[in-house]
Amino acid sequence: MPPSTPYATLAAALRERLAVIADRAAYERDAAAHLERLKSASERIEALQAQLPPPVDPRLAHFLERRSYDKALALLEAT
Repeated sequence: MPPSTPYATLAAALRERLAVIADRAAYERDAAAHLERLKSASERIEALQAQLPPPVDPRLAHFLERRSYDKALALLEAT
């Protein structure tokens, strides 16, 4: 997947969300700010999802609609 495609941008956003989740130190310092970062990352994913050019792989659409972001990222990385 070329780095400038909408799918590459979505994959980067999915990785960023995972990084926010994994940042336990930030959560322990300020749980509210950590939650806000997580919310922002999730909103970005939803916005990018809406911008995907059709046709969207049905499996990817399913994972994104169900917020199975780990599975969505795995599928994107496999292509």
